[in-house]
Amino acid sequence: MRGRQVSGKRGLRAARLRPGDFVRLGGTGLRTRPLRVLLSALGIAIGVAAMLAVVGISMSGRAEVDRRLDRLGTNLLRVSPSQSLGQSSRLPEESTAMIRRIGPVRQVAATGAVGDAKVYRNEHMPSGRTGSIEVLAAEPRLLASVGGKIRTGRWLDSATAEYPGVVLGREAARRLDVHTPGTRLWLGGTWFSLVGIVDPVPLAPELDQAALVGWPAAREYLGFDGHPSTVYVRTEEDRVTAVRDVLAATANPEHPNQVVVSRPSDALAAREATESALTGLLLGLGGVALLVGGVGVGNTMVISVLERRPEIGLRRALGATSGQIRGQFVTESLLLCALGGAAGAVLGTGITAVYAAVRGWPTEVPLWATAAGVGVTLAIGALAGLYPAIRAGRLAPTQALAGSA
Repeated sequence: MRGRQVSGKRGLRAARLRPGDFVRLGGTGLRTRPLRVLLSALGIAIGVAAMLAVVGISMSGRAEVDRRLDRLGTNLLRVSPSQSLGQSSRLPEESTAMIRRIGPVRQVAATGAVGDAKVYRNEHMPSGRTGSIEVLAAEPRLLASVGGKIRTGRWLDSATAEYPGVVLGREAARRLDVHTPGTRLWLGGTWFSLVGIVDPVPLAPELDQAALVGWPAAREYLGFDGHPSTVYVRTEEDRVTAVRDVLAATANPEHPNQVVVSRPSDALAAREATESALTGLLLGLGGVALLVGGVGVGNTMVISVLERRPEIGLRRALGATSGQIRGQFVTESLLLCALGGAAGAVLGTGITAVYAAVRGWPTEVPLWATAAGVGVTLAIGALAGLYPAIRAGRLAPTQALAGSA
């Protein structure tokens, strides 16, 4: 505290306090009540950590979606027959070949639903226990077209596609409880050998619950009619919209209105939008927690004013002004909230990092979120400390000293 006394018409003038003096006074007030300060700061820290963790986890998830899309590509289009009045139309057998003639198209592969064929662990399984596994005929180019990867074994090639071999999606393999290539499966009344298991494909999630057999083998052993049920089309990156506009007429020239063309990456973007809405809700809950923490700080400061009436009276008697008393208590409130805000920022960043590491995501904690969290905390601290500070500043020296007697 620095000051000077000036003689003049108005007599003595109060000492002037610099910002550093207010900080030292506020810090001294906090150090004298460590447990109360810790509990009050904890409420603020929980609110800031909740808000920062919600934003960080959301941004990390979005970064993972973007990374996945960059790896899988956004140039995949999906062509399928439309549903009308509960009945499905069919794509012509030549649709795949016709789509392949479109200039910007780079890869085309199809799957076809194989009638009533079901897959079982063995021939003794009850006919109703199918595990909701769909049997699909698949072309050899399918895995490359959708950006899939083999988890175990191998994919269907020109040899295995002609013989009774089957590739399972990971979920289908889990339901059948088979994980070793070479295992025999009872499929459509014929023994098929497990060739491989495919990892989940984000842009074609329907393959995860499917049993995939070669196109020729499906015709010979399962009575497949050769009509594709889904065609996956890879195009040039800058020609996706142009190809999308002509796909329906190309796939089924006679009935283009019976063809549905979709972009699987749009589904991931829609899911990201849904998660953003959920993020808004969670941010609201974090804001409520932060507000509750601010109320706790205000309560702490009110009690502090009541307990420190002797100190306030003594300082007023020594010449401290009402403004200096108010500044001291507002500074204490700001320091308390800054302490909680800094702890919350560290805690929220740590929660985000741990969660992202467990999920295998990149860790994204935007700087603006940290700055906003701390800024809001300081604003709450100023508001929470304003009423106790005004109350303390209004105490006259005689009143404060008399109340402590």
